[in-house]
Amino acid sequence: MPSPLLATKRLLAHPLTRGLDIDDPWTTALRRRIIREKPFLKKIYREWYALIASAVPGGNRPILELGSGAGFMDEFIHGLVTSDVLACPGVHMVADGQALPFAAGALRGVVMVEVLHHIPDAGQFFAAAGRCVAPGGVIAMVEPWVTAWSKQVYTRLHHEPFEPDAVDWGFSSSGPLSSANGALPWIILERDREKFEQRFPQWRIETIKPLMPLRYLLSGGVSMRSLQPGWSFGFWKTVESALNRFGPDASMFAFIVLRRTDHDSQPHGQIV
Repeated sequence: MPSPLLATKRLLAHPLTRGLDIDDPWTTALRRRIIREKPFLKKIYREWYALIASAVPGGNRPILELGSGAGFMDEFIHGLVTSDVLACPGVHMVADGQALPFAAGALRGVVMVEVLHHIPDAGQFFAAAGRCVAPGGVIAMVEPWVTAWSKQVYTRLHHEPFEPDAVDWGFSSSGPLSSANGALPWIILERDREKFEQRFPQWRIETIKPLMPLRYLLSGGVSMRSLQPGWSFGFWKTVESALNRFGPDASMFAFIVLRRTDHDSQPHGQIV
């Protein structure tokens, strides 16, 4: 007999993706539909995209988005080059974050939402982005973050692995979307920050802003039914603002900006 927690997860599973293979491109296409049809969740993505767009520097070089398949960030960044590791409808190109197919200094930045923790060798990504992104450019992203609260949520309710104690920055890949370590961004940029700065001095950590302790959970994400109607979004945003007084330990995600620079002596950013 299934546990009460497992039974609840099955009950709340979104009917469009229940039982589907996460690594099937068709599942990504369905998730794109889900995001657009769930008002509460769509507002979360709009908020994330606005944050990322605010970090993008001006200029004529293109901006690359990794993991674009289910999203709509191109509505916020003009001329965005969309990509995914799978061939998906509406995406400009197939691209692997570990081997970006661009010339040196060709990009103004790389942007993404919940992608870094799916890259099997994150070190290869930072090296590839360091080659392709011109000085002054950015990596801007929203990723899961490790806090006392998020550990409870991600280890009990989420389908992806979440391993803050992992020794390495990578993992064995069993599939492009099913393989992950949700704790990886925190491991690299917080726990192993000194190691990251020594290995990749071309990347200055400019912003790490923990955010959103409740709203994504209440939205049900892309794999579960929404627990709140779209009209309640503003109320829950106010509740989260009140929770900020408890500090970053009441967060599930972080907004992260890394700035490309060849000047290693510049001061490093602080956690907001």
